[in-house]
Amino acid sequence: MTTTVRLDGASTRIADIHAVAREGAVIEPSQDVTPGLQRARAILERAASGGQQIYGMNTGLGANLRTEVADDDHDFQHRLVMGRGMAVGPALPVAETRAVIAARLSMLSAGGSGMSPETFAALVAMLNAGVHPELPSIGSIGAGDLVQMSAMAQCLIGEGRAEFQGEWLPAAEALARSGLKPVVLRPKDGISLLNASAVSVGLGALALNDVQALMSRQREAAALCFEALGGNPLILSPAIQAARPAPHQASEAAHVLAALEGSSLFDAKVALQDPLSLRCIAPIHGALADALEHAIAIVEIELNAAADNPLVIVEQDHVLSTGNFHTPALSLAFEALGLAVAQAAAASAARFIQLTGTGRNGLPRYLSPAGGASAGFVPMQKTVSALMARIRQMANPVMLDFLPVSEGVEDHATQSTLTVEKLRNMLVFWRRLVACELLAAAQAVELRTAHHCGVGTSRTLGMVRDSAPAMAEDRPMGADVDRLAAAI
Repeated sequence: MTTTVRLDGASTRIADIHAVAREGAVIEPSQDVTPGLQRARAILERAASGGQQIYGMNTGLGANLRTEVADDDHDFQHRLVMGRGMAVGPALPVAETRAVIAARLSMLSAGGSGMSPETFAALVAMLNAGVHPELPSIGSIGAGDLVQMSAMAQCLIGEGRAEFQGEWLPAAEALARSGLKPVVLRPKDGISLLNASAVSVGLGALALNDVQALMSRQREAAALCFEALGGNPLILSPAIQAARPAPHQASEAAHVLAALEGSSLFDAKVALQDPLSLRCIAPIHGALADALEHAIAIVEIELNAAADNPLVIVEQDHVLSTGNFHTPALSLAFEALGLAVAQAAAASAARFIQLTGTGRNGLPRYLSPAGGASAGFVPMQKTVSALMARIRQMANPVMLDFLPVSEGVEDHATQSTLTVEKLRNMLVFWRRLVACELLAAAQAVELRTAHHCGVGTSRTLGMVRDSAPAMAEDRPMGADVDRLAAAI
């Protein structure tokens, strides 16, 4: 059954963007959105008719800021959209394109853009009809995603290419097949479509959904490692976490402790102190949970913000230029989240090395039941190291890598699209790293024949074995890693 995401300009969440992008949910503006757009539009038109200079409506853009627009309004808006179509690279997949459009519609629902209600309604109809513009992946520096958003605007006016029902077509034909017509842009509609960070925000929302899911799997892998390495579960005691009330440390310890409930670890003689990658799971995962929570808050601010330039301030009956399209907080949040992911991944890699080394807590060398010259899991250490190297590389900050453009008018940028992109790429490698940890931990647990797992870790062990059998003798396991990574 198709679900509906209601937009009211105030309550969109990252899960809503996920639903529209990946689950085919349709968008339905709330009853207050159109009246809000109408009020803002009336203020904008009064200001323009009174002689006020309004960026992108009766002036040029960027370096052409001081150039008065004297020709036909529709012609200027058309040229404004077409002239920004400078993005390059492979087109975003359909789901990601849907996320971008949904993000822009959510922002527009806040009502500060001055966009004509007719153009807003046409954009909603285009998304709901499944007409998806060919949106290139490279071109934004995080000072508004104009050159990428141009593809969306072009499609709306019947230019460029679009996907419809699995087929790539000229945009005008895709619209016609869906029963829609190209839009005739009214004054300022062009810049209202372009001048926002909807690519960063839409793709960021999807990335954060994915981090949430993968973090849950990382917790499961860490808990299974406690079982595999005979870890001391007392380190997860609530009293220890309360002594240092760092954000989310107590809840992360509780997650692992709950997974271990019923484990024979609580009755066994365990080490006084385990390696830090095991002993410090709660603070490591707590820092990640905190960074994730902050990034979600920042993205959801953007999803419900009037981030336009110029902005119609309805309460004051005023139109002002702004810098609301600029997203340094978003970039900082994703840089920090990337570092937190890398730190959790490094602990995962360290636990894998502990598991697959010379033998710990009675485990056979290299987790090989064959013994002798068997390589066991040792060759996978190279894969883990290679995965971790890629994650570390992608954790390096990029938000300061920009050049002044537009004759120095745009002399600062945030690289928000790049900070989001590198985090999304990082997840590809983190997912495989977690899969490696799960495979090694499952092998180790099954080699500890006198041990029984907790309720949660038993489920995790079953999930691993649904994707990959235990290693009885040396065999290729790269496909097992990929299959398990896909499953999680």
